[in-house]
Amino acid sequence: MPTLLKPAQAELLRDEKIFLADLFATLTTFKNPPAELADLRQALIQLDELFLIVVAGEFNSGKSALVNALLGQRVLAEGVTPTTWRITLVKYGDAVSESVGAGGTAVLTFPLELLRELNFVDTPGTNAVIRAHETLTREFVPRSDLVMFITSADRPFTESERAFLEHIRAWGKKIVLVINKRDLLANENELNEVTTFVAENAARVLGAPPEIFAVSAKQGTGMRALQDYTHAWLDETARLRVKFANPLGVAAEILKREDARLAHEHAQLQTDTSMADTVARAVATYEAEVKDGLRARVAEVDNVILRLQARGMDFFDQKFRLMNLPDLVRGDRFRALFETQVLTGVSDEIDHHVHTTVNWLVEKDLRHWQQVATFLVKRRATMEENIVGAVATDFDLRRQALLDSASQSAQTVVSNYDAEAESRELGRAVENSVTQMALVEAGAVGLGAAVTLLVSSSAVDVTGVVFAGVIAIVGFFIIPYKRQQAKTRFRDKIETVRQNLNRVLTTQFQSEADRTTNRLREGIAPYLRFVRAETERLTVTEKTLTDATDRLKQFHARVETVFGK
Repeated sequence: MPTLLKPAQAELLRDEKIFLADLFATLTTFKNPPAELADLRQALIQLDELFLIVVAGEFNSGKSALVNALLGQRVLAEGVTPTTWRITLVKYGDAVSESVGAGGTAVLTFPLELLRELNFVDTPGTNAVIRAHETLTREFVPRSDLVMFITSADRPFTESERAFLEHIRAWGKKIVLVINKRDLLANENELNEVTTFVAENAARVLGAPPEIFAVSAKQGTGMRALQDYTHAWLDETARLRVKFANPLGVAAEILKREDARLAHEHAQLQTDTSMADTVARAVATYEAEVKDGLRARVAEVDNVILRLQARGMDFFDQKFRLMNLPDLVRGDRFRALFETQVLTGVSDEIDHHVHTTVNWLVEKDLRHWQQVATFLVKRRATMEENIVGAVATDFDLRRQALLDSASQSAQTVVSNYDAEAESRELGRAVENSVTQMALVEAGAVGLGAAVTLLVSSSAVDVTGVVFAGVIAIVGFFIIPYKRQQAKTRFRDKIETVRQNLNRVLTTQFQSEADRTTNRLREGIAPYLRFVRAETERLTVTEKTLTDATDRLKQFHARVETVFGK
């Protein structure tokens, strides 16, 4: 980069640096892969460095020989084995020297004037036996300004070369294809065939025909044209244009990858939201079914009490008569009649309905947990299948962990669910609640005693009644009054019992149902909170990326304006 720039160029350089620095800070908050952040940081740094040409290609394609031919000096070692086993940066130096820099990169200095204007990077082969070589090469591409891709005339455009060109294209790099070892071809026809083959296949990969040079680095054939092309890049305007555009290409590729990650996360969150809706519907269905089912089952207990009331009213109508006066004044006999004719079987009926409801609710709870657990297990399995074979992001791992937790919670409940124990526990809870409302005291014995007390407290001492007129008064006035009084009090007491029993049973059973749904909600709550938080994060991130992409397009346009197309 020259020290003196035109005003428009200096302004563009300043603005581009600010943009790239801001983008780097933004992507850091997005927790982008460290390698991508390093690429962007390096692209920013290289705005102030010399023009960099990266030479890449398969091992034994003659990369080192080509660099030597371009430099006009035997700077790099050559051989038939992958002799270049590390990235080698060739730069200007007053004396020949070799050292190993950061990351294991070899730095070779040589006193050549051409190296004052640009640097060369010789790379390991893209399909070298030592795979670390290929990894190094792939990682160095984003730092380049121009990529010279070397293919050998005796094995042109292999599959590994095609794949590597796609990798280079993704970073928006200027690519020049060099067919080396043309001296191995018999004649011009073979050369034309190879050149056409490479051009057509490269165009399909790159989207446009690339610059192609056929050379023999060993014999020097065709090297003049390639050298002239290289020197043309030393033109300040052309070099600056590429220099300014390259970091934007790196930024574009990173934004593209981030957009792809967001699309992946968005699709996953849509599935998660659908799953959350499914679970919510399952819970709502369970709650509605329990509510309706409990209403019907508690109504059966109500009917038992109402039938009791009807028998009691009929009992009072039949027994509160003058002809039964001897029984009315004998509390124990009257109570026994009441218990036999009115109360017999009531407790058993209520117990039967309560136990039936207990079993029904316990079974429904278990089925509900099984349904949710099965759904979560399937969802987790689907997620694991999607992750297998792909690089799991932090988002994927956190999401997987939370879904695992929710699924495990449901499975634990199902596997540890003891229906018999649950029935006993719920049954005891209902019995305790009923006892607390004093149903027993107001039940069979209690009702009988209350009726007896009601009658005997105002009963007539027949041993003191002598005159028939007094008997008539008892028959016509006192007994009808007491019968009505007894029926009213009995009806009120039975209604109180019915309402209290209805309330206790409904509350107890509903409490158990609520416990089930609350446990389920608590089990998946962290996962659902994650889904909501990530959805909000994606909304903000998508807006940020859209703004960054728009600014990137503006910078591309400014580069075209400042340096020309």
